[in-house]
Amino acid sequence: MTSEDIKYKHNGAASPDGADVEPALTPISLVNTDSPAGSGFSPLVTVVGFHHARGPEVETWFGADEGVDPAIKYNWPLLPFMALSDGAHASEEDFSYFTLLKPKTNTEPATSLFGISLQKAVVVIADSPQSFGMLRERLSIVTQAWFAQREFTDTEILRRFQESLADEKARGLVKEETERDQHLGMSLREFIHEFKWQALVLLKCCLLQPKMLFFGSRCDRLCMVQFSLISLIPGLIRNLQDCADPELDSYEKKLAKPTTLQSSNRNSLLTFMGLPLQIFGKGGFFGPYTPLQQLDILADFGTKSYIVGSTNSLLLQQKDRYSDVLINLDEDTVSITSPSLKAALALTPADRRWIDFLTHEVNETWDEANPSRPKNMQYIGSEEFIRSQFEAYMLGLISSVKFRNFLISQGEDPSTLGADSDPAVDFGSEWVEAWKKTENYRIWDAHTDTNLFAVSEPKHPCAGGLTIDDIQRRVADQIKDLHLDERLAQGRDILGRNLAAGREKASTMLNKLYSDVEYLREAQRRRAEDSRTHPTNPKSSTEKSQYPVDLTKAQQTMNSVGAKASAYMSSWATWAGEKRKTGGWASGWGGKKSPSLSTHNNPSISTSPIDKDYQMVSPPDSRSTSTDDPKRHATHASFSESILSNTSERPVSGSSEMDDSFQDVMGSPDKGSHKQKDEDATPKLNNDGFQQEDIMGAKMSEKGGMDGTSEGKGTEVKASE
Repeated sequence: MTSEDIKYKHNGAASPDGADVEPALTPISLVNTDSPAGSGFSPLVTVVGFHHARGPEVETWFGADEGVDPAIKYNWPLLPFMALSDGAHASEEDFSYFTLLKPKTNTEPATSLFGISLQKAVVVIADSPQSFGMLRERLSIVTQAWFAQREFTDTEILRRFQESLADEKARGLVKEETERDQHLGMSLREFIHEFKWQALVLLKCCLLQPKMLFFGSRCDRLCMVQFSLISLIPGLIRNLQDCADPELDSYEKKLAKPTTLQSSNRNSLLTFMGLPLQIFGKGGFFGPYTPLQQLDILADFGTKSYIVGSTNSLLLQQKDRYSDVLINLDEDTVSITSPSLKAALALTPADRRWIDFLTHEVNETWDEANPSRPKNMQYIGSEEFIRSQFEAYMLGLISSVKFRNFLISQGEDPSTLGADSDPAVDFGSEWVEAWKKTENYRIWDAHTDTNLFAVSEPKHPCAGGLTIDDIQRRVADQIKDLHLDERLAQGRDILGRNLAAGREKASTMLNKLYSDVEYLREAQRRRAEDSRTHPTNPKSSTEKSQYPVDLTKAQQTMNSVGAKASAYMSSWATWAGEKRKTGGWASGWGGKKSPSLSTHNNPSISTSPIDKDYQMVSPPDSRSTSTDDPKRHATHASFSESILSNTSERPVSGSSEMDDSFQDVMGSPDKGSHKQKDEDATPKLNNDGFQQEDIMGAKMSEKGGMDGTSEGKGTEVKASE
C-alpha cells in the first residue's frame, strides 16, 4: 500500500483504483453509550423523615407514577438509612451521597443509580453523579426555601424542582454535561494539600483493589474525598454503572478492544490506552456513604474489594475485619494493616520526587481565601494542571508495564534489569507484580494492544535517581510543613503578652512595696511622737504584752479580797480592844499558868476571833512538857502565845494587812503553813501598846520555858472551818 492509499484511507475516501476501503483510524468517544447517562431513567425526588418510634422512613415521592412506590418497586429498603446519615442531626447542613441498584427489567439491564440528600432529608436520585456538582447547589437552595415556608405539607416547590430536572433530562442537557469533564468531589488542590505524598499512595492503593474504609464525622467531606480520589483515574467517573453491587459486570461484557486511534483526540487516545481502569467490576463495590445496615454486603463472599465510607465509630472497633486500609479523616491518618500491601505501596524515589513536586507547587500557590484556585491565577498549580499531571502519570505507568511484558516475552528477566532498561522499576517492581494479580489489570491487559508502549512513551514523569534538587525541595517542604513562621509569630505574640503582663505585675508590686514602706515610716514617726508626748514604762508595757490580764475579773477579785480583809481586820480590832479593857494581856502572856479550863468554861469571858475559829483538842493540863532534854526549851502554854511570841521576832514592817491578806488569798507560794498565815494576818498597830505587850509577853514566855515550869505546857488546837 502506497502513501497515497494511506492518505485516502485516513480521509475515508475511495482509492484511485475505485476500491472502497475502510478508514484505518476512526475517532472513538470515551463516553459509553450504554452507560446510565444514556439511559432513559428520569430523576426522582423524595422526602425522607425521621419518626421517633419507627426511625427514618420515606414520606412522599415526586416523579414516580401514580400509586407506585419506587422504594418497593426497585427494592430499596435501606434508602431512608442512606439518606439520613449517622450524626446528621449534629450539623446544621450536611449532604449524603450513596449508590442504589436498579434491578434488571425486560428492556433494560441492571445498573447503578446515585443519590444525593440534604437533611431533612430531600433526596434526588439520578443515573449519573457527574451533574451532582451543579445539583448540589440547586438542592440546597430548594431545601432552604421549603424550610422557610414553615409548612412541610406544602410541597409545591419540591414538585416543580423535580419537573425541572426531568425536563432537562428529556431535552438532553444532562447528556451534554456528562460528555464534558465535570468532576465531582473536593478540589484536587485541597486533596493534595491535605494528603501530600499519601495522595499518590491512595491512588496506587485503589488500583490494587483492596478493601478501603474511609471514616469521618462529617458525611459531606467523607463522600467528597472518595469522589476526588476515583476522579484521578481518567474516565472512571463516567463509567460507574457497575459500582452499586458486586454482581454487576456490564462494563466488561460490552467492552471491545480498540483497533483505531485518532491521536489528536484525547478521548480516543485514552480509550486506545485502555482507560479507564475499571476498579468497580465483578466483585467490586462503591458506597460513598454506607450505613451499618449495609455491612452484610461488605462481609459477603462475593465482595472482593470496595471503597466505602462511614460516620459510625463502631466500624473503627472492627477495622481489621472490614478494611485492609483505613483512612481516618478526623485524624488525617492512613493505616495499612496488611504487611504485603504496605511493602507494595512504598513509593520509589521517582514517585516521591513527582508527588513532592506537585505538593510544592500547590503549597507555593496556596490561598486560604480560595483554596481551589492559585493565588497568582497561573496554570501551574491549578486544578487542570494537577489533573493533567495525574493523567500523564497513568499513561506512563501502563506504557511501562506493557513494555515490561514485552521484555518478558522476549526472554528477559525483569529482576536483572534496571530503570534504564525497564522503566516499570520507577513505579515500583513490587507494586507492578501486585497489580498484575488484580481484576482491573486482567480487563485492561485483555483489551489493549501488545505494542501499546509505541503510542505513549514508557517512562516515569520524574524518572531518574535522587538528586540534590530533590533533597532540597523535600527539606524545604518538610520545614514548611512545620509552620515555623506561624509558630514563631505566635511565640512572639505570646512573649510580648507575657512581657507586658510581667511589667504590669512588677509595677504593681513596686508601687505596693513603696506604699508599704511609706506606711511603716509614718507609723514609726507617729509612735516616736506618742512616746515623746506620753512616756511609758517599757517594762510594764512588755509585761502587759506578755501576760494579758482581764481587767474585769481582776477588779472583781480585788473587791472580794478587800471585803474579806476589811471584815477580818474589823473583828480583830474589836477583840483587841476588849482584851485591853479587861487587862488580859499580861495574864495571857506573862508566863503564869493560865486558867484555861475556867476561861473555857466561863461564857462571860470574851472570846477572840482566834478562839472562835479554833477549839481545844485537849486541856492544857493533860499534856506536860517533856523533860528528857534539859536544854530543850519549854513549849508555849497556848496557841495564842506561840503565835504572838513569833510576832515579836518579826521585824516591824509598814505593810498593811490588806497586802498580806491579798497574797494569802491569791495563793502566795511563800506561805506554806497555818502558822505563817496567822503571822501575816497579825495587825501592826503603831503606839497603841499592843506591840509592846506582845514583845513583853514573848519574853516572859521564853523565861518560863527555860525554868521548866509546868505552866508552859502547850495545848493542841484543831482548826475549824
